[in-house]
Amino acid sequence: MTGSALNATQLFPSLTVNDLTKSLHFYVDGLGFEIVDKNESDGVLRFAMLKAGNVMLGIGQDDFTKGRDRTKGVGIRFWIQSTQDLVALANRAKAAGITLDADPAPLPWGPMAFAMVDADGYMLTISSPS
Repeated sequence: MTGSALNATQLFPSLTVNDLTKSLHFYVDGLGFEIVDKNESDGVLRFAMLKAGNVMLGIGQDDFTKGRDRTKGVGIRFWIQSTQDLVALANRAKAAGITLDADPAPLPWGPMAFAMVDADGYMLTISSPS
């Protein structure tokens, strides 16, 4: 093998979603991300870059050129770690209409966590540090 191994400093996932407005409600109102950048085309919002602490997440409206029935979110779970009060974060999510898989509880290996799935099937777990 030649060259050096990747020495990444950040990772910014970007999700393609069926309904950008609905997804922004989930991530901004429900989880507390803030919108730090937007991209519009012909006066229609097409993409937003979100931030929560040091975490960045892109959310882009699907243009459906690959079909409206295209499956999203399969086989991936995002783990978001926070030192904040997880019960308060879970309550915020529920107040925004997000259904949790379970209320915050200890995982078998120690940290507290709660999980949910967004409208496109992307799975998220918010946990305390281990």
